[in-house]
Amino acid sequence: MSETKVKPVIAEELMTALQSEVSAESQVILHCCIRSEMFPEEKIRIWASTYLVDRKSEHVSRLIHFENISLFPDWTDIPFGKDYWFTLVFSGLPKDCKVFDFIELIPQNGGFFHEGIRRNSSDVYRIKLDI
Repeated sequence: MSETKVKPVIAEELMTALQSEVSAESQVILHCCIRSEMFPEEKIRIWASTYLVDRKSEHVSRLIHFENISLFPDWTDIPFGKDYWFTLVFSGLPKDCKVFDFIELIPQNGGFFHEGIRRNSSDVYRIKLDI
């Protein structure tokens, strides 16, 4: 005996509500470049206390994922004299955000900081950072 599979029907109002929830959860991706030119054995890491801050509303987007860089307390070696790229993924910014800052708040000197990033439609950015 074969079973008949019935496709569920989802109310239009629910689909609209779910779509707005998905849109609200958009992510912001920063591809970051750093170059070591001072010390041959330079190391970097990222702290969980790294954020994107909307300049208009002071909304804070939190770090939710990272690639090619270690999370505190671990370190990542970077090659001397070459560009080194790592990627950070943050929770979404407000739809009306036009300019935001990238801030690593840490209890010591040397946190990453890049101000005045202009928002684009893809929410994917490439930035150069100083050590």
